[in-house]
Amino acid sequence: MIRRGRGLVQLPGPTNIPERVLRAMHRPSVDFGTAAFARLLESCLADLAAIAGTSGQVFAYAALGHGAWEAALVNLVGPDEAVLVPDTGRFARGWAEMAEALGIDVRIVPTDLRRPLDPAALIPVLEADRGHKIRAVLLCHVETSTGIRHDPRMVRRLLDELAHPALLVVDAIASFAAMPLAMDAWGIDCLLTASQKGLMLPPGLAFLFAGQRALEVASHCTRPRKYWDWRGRAGAESYERFYGTPPVQMIFGLREALDMLREEGMEAVFARHERLARAVHAAIARWAEAGALFFHCLDPDARARTVTAVGFAPDVDPEEIRTLARERFGVAFGGGIGPFRGRLLRIGHMGDLNEAMVLGALGVLELALRLKGVPHAAGGLEAAVAALAAG
Repeated sequence: MIRRGRGLVQLPGPTNIPERVLRAMHRPSVDFGTAAFARLLESCLADLAAIAGTSGQVFAYAALGHGAWEAALVNLVGPDEAVLVPDTGRFARGWAEMAEALGIDVRIVPTDLRRPLDPAALIPVLEADRGHKIRAVLLCHVETSTGIRHDPRMVRRLLDELAHPALLVVDAIASFAAMPLAMDAWGIDCLLTASQKGLMLPPGLAFLFAGQRALEVASHCTRPRKYWDWRGRAGAESYERFYGTPPVQMIFGLREALDMLREEGMEAVFARHERLARAVHAAIARWAEAGALFFHCLDPDARARTVTAVGFAPDVDPEEIRTLARERFGVAFGGGIGPFRGRLLRIGHMGDLNEAMVLGALGVLELALRLKGVPHAAGGLEAAVAALAAG
């Protein structure tokens, strides 16, 4: 089948890459050892820190988000120390599995995977840790597998109330540059993110932001490490920042993406994501009235502004809906992963996205529901339009 026009990527990541970013990366190699390129990189790192809301140090890696996970672990958790991981979904569990593979003592706390984390669930584990062996609490700000936002401020408040010295380490991969973050004000010790979501780049760059407490812990951490070691990435030259040849074209793309964010203004970026998420949620709420589909997250306030997970009745296969939308109509939605494989459809709505793209994707999803005979109340698109018209 010949299909004209451009398809839409409504995955939770990677997201759509703007033409400006693609053009910025489409260039020959340059001498990365020049002062000009070093200044370019430093300008990017400074802008990233501003988005994160931190005066801390920024570390850049040619890596995926999983690399950022490992970098946080090996710099912050010593051989005889532990981490506490609220099991909020597949990515929290993946981070825990990585820690276990590194020989770290992992304390996993089960949670309700359809609701935001209740920090009280962490109290028994933290109170039992009288020797303060737990070095860090690992939290996903937005758990991409469930579309649920978990509030780091509540965990910080709990740690302070219990006077527990554990670092608060937050995965912001699915929220960075799309939802408000205030690392220093929220008491986050280490924040990590990657390039392929709100930053509108291809996969391949990972960033960690370390506050003073995290830097102090890392300076004394005895876990063996080399490539990930923060101590070897503090030089002024770009090759020192990346512990080797920097990904030159990606840095040019990053500079363009950050320029686009600055031109729009971060408050406007956050407002746009909020507005588009409301449209998606309005459509789903209307369709759900027929009973065959539902919001996976039961708490409306905790539904992420970047990705929405939709569940279906037992007799509906979301993979059939996804396949039809992708293969026939050119719109790619995310599927369920981990314990929700084959049970969820995930709509990504972050990054380089506007009203027309969201309405087009929702229109294709409604078309796929109709063609597959999935009961859904009429008026989903009208509800989305009304949500957008309301501002």
